[in-house]
Amino acid sequence: MSNVRPDSMARITTPELAEKFIEEQIAEVRAQVGDKKVLLALSGGVDSSVVAALLIKAIGKQLVCVHVNHGLMRKGESEQVIEVFRNQLDANLIYIDATDRFLDLLAGVSEPEKKRKIIGGEFIKVFDEEAGKLEGISFLAQGTIYPDILESDGVKAHHNVGGLPEDMQFELVEPVKLLYKDEVRVVGKALGLPASMVDRQPFPGPGLGVRCLGAITRDRLNALREADAILREEFDNAKLNETVWQYFIAVPDMKSVGVRNNKRYEGWPAIIRAVNTTDAMSATIEEIPYELLHKITARITSEVEGINRVLYDLTPKPIGTIEWE
Repeated sequence: MSNVRPDSMARITTPELAEKFIEEQIAEVRAQVGDKKVLLALSGGVDSSVVAALLIKAIGKQLVCVHVNHGLMRKGESEQVIEVFRNQLDANLIYIDATDRFLDLLAGVSEPEKKRKIIGGEFIKVFDEEAGKLEGISFLAQGTIYPDILESDGVKAHHNVGGLPEDMQFELVEPVKLLYKDEVRVVGKALGLPASMVDRQPFPGPGLGVRCLGAITRDRLNALREADAILREEFDNAKLNETVWQYFIAVPDMKSVGVRNNKRYEGWPAIIRAVNTTDAMSATIEEIPYELLHKITARITSEVEGINRVLYDLTPKPIGTIEWE
């Protein structure tokens, strides 16, 4: 299949169309792979999770999933990957906690593109080390989707398109590369993945590394992770997770003065970003009820150590990109 989506290709919007797509891909994957092994970097994001579930259905234990926790995951994400794939789907899953390795390399690095390159480069190293321990791997599966192909010209330097080392001698398996994100979700549901995973926010490869703005410190990263978990919980409770495409917190490397317990209290601001889009090429701002914003603000400022302000980003794309870095 070429990298150009045929105009005749119907959008996958129903379980029936998803089932048809899954059957076609299972046949294609089996024909491509035969009895060989396939390696997949399973991030826990929507795309790699759907590819993993699809390949497990197609080739079972011939798929080897490697989940690298780079310490920049959202709260509870690695645990969910292990629960769904190892415990429920009986996947051939290798889990690596590389938190210290990544955060030590990132210490003092503030330039966004440099952070991306360190995270992406180290991820490939860790992944490569694990691949080197395995025998008989002939294929590399990737969760590439159609917008990745459209944007793989430097706009998304952190993404998997074109980011693999020259000496990785694997043929690629990319079963969802002609799908848009909303289609991937429909396919994921048809494959039986939990809604909490399939409806999960799109998440950049560098994870919270590009939302902990500037040089990453463990205390600010921890504050970001906790604030982001509160935002997601409150959006879920308000059912906004069903209508808002992407929402997250960014925490910049700057402090402002506040008051806590009648004392001066310096803390970071937490910036809420909530956008709607169909293709990630442009995005509009979600209008969140003030009552909910007040509740989120009260929770974050009282429950998260180090954060003393909450702001709301009103910038559409263009002119602002969806991520801050």
